[in-house]
Amino acid sequence: MNSDKSSNKKKNTFTIIKDDSTDGHGGYGMGSISLENMSPVIIDPDGNEAYVDMDAMHARSAIERRVKYLNDRSEVPNPRLYWIVWVTVEKNDHGPYFAGVAGSELLVDKPNKRAYKSMPQHVTHMEKSLKGKIVVEHMDDHSKKLLRDFLVEFDEDMWNNSTDELKEALPK
Repeated sequence: MNSDKSSNKKKNTFTIIKDDSTDGHGGYGMGSISLENMSPVIIDPDGNEAYVDMDAMHARSAIERRVKYLNDRSEVPNPRLYWIVWVTVEKNDHGPYFAGVAGSELLVDKPNKRAYKSMPQHVTHMEKSLKGKIVVEHMDDHSKKLLRDFLVEFDEDMWNNSTDELKEALPK
């Protein structure tokens, strides 16, 4: 992992469940989806690194800036593959754990200022992550290993407290 990224570990922490913003009053915002316990992890298989970039929540991560999004992946001439993995943290009787994990593809060609991502896929994967689903079967093995290593290194107790489904989906 890149030492610059790991030095930001404490700054780029996962968001762990916060208090109910409506405090049970049932007024404005009631029934809206909260993204407070979700964090985007960027997986760069070519760069051999994984890191949290909270700006990805609004398509403003460093890899997404200054590119034009195209609807056809074939229009991105020399893409570099990245994954934005939507990681949701929940708490159980044993403490916090990685509850939902769903990876979404992102193709970026910085020199040509072009990029491709399926917005419907990203939204669906965010929703699945929020619902505690594990969606990583479409990711390559190297990217899954980078993700696993990152989650374990980030907080081994949270990893150990996570479901067997996640551990089986992200093997050593």
